[in-house]
Amino acid sequence: MTQHIGIVACSAEGASLCYRTICAEGASLLGPHAHPEVTMHTPSLADYVTCLDAGDMQGVGALMLASAEKLAKVGADFLICPDNTIHQALDHVAPRSPLPWLHIADVVAGEAAERGFRRLGLTGTRWLVKSDVYPDKLAAVGLQCVRPSESDIAETNRIIMDELVYGEFKPESVTYFQQTMGRLHDDGCDAVILGCTEIPLIIDDGNSPLPTLDSTRLLARAALRRAVNGA
Repeated sequence: MTQHIGIVACSAEGASLCYRTICAEGASLLGPHAHPEVTMHTPSLADYVTCLDAGDMQGVGALMLASAEKLAKVGADFLICPDNTIHQALDHVAPRSPLPWLHIADVVAGEAAERGFRRLGLTGTRWLVKSDVYPDKLAAVGLQCVRPSESDIAETNRIIMDELVYGEFKPESVTYFQQTMGRLHDDGCDAVILGCTEIPLIIDDGNSPLPTLDSTRLLARAALRRAVNGA
């Protein structure tokens, strides 16, 4: 018996990629067409954005906890959240959660350490990049976190929130992300964290000037391993 994965979703494109990865790659562990049971709950993205704009992490946490409680009631065994930004509130959520969570930044930091990276550039929403979510998790395994410039943070945030979350993928936006990652390379980074779950829809190892750490797929694969192995 595999465990039932609960997905606490925030933005649709990133959550969909995570869900598709679990379902598509389950076959490699479980056989043709097989994957663990998966249930996803998503409140309105606008509710999350309102809380984030107000710096209301308690409000973000309340939305996450409401999803967690719904997923527990339908039989999920553990939870993942394919949204890096709202992990800022997970410390508020975990002590009251009815189910355990996998932390996306723990998964990414573990992968970075295993691959021998030392200095990681971080891309994502402005809320995520300016938070301590990744610096703290990377520091715990002896790795450095480098943020882009303020102008790059602002423009990549605009692309994410005005384009990627709506499924709009523009060539000029791909170019801007590549340029941002090039500047992180020039700052001594040896890899880049795709710290918004929509970024892997436009950037990967094939078009990035730095090796990429795809937070969306890494989290999905960690959830698959837990569902199959029970730990």
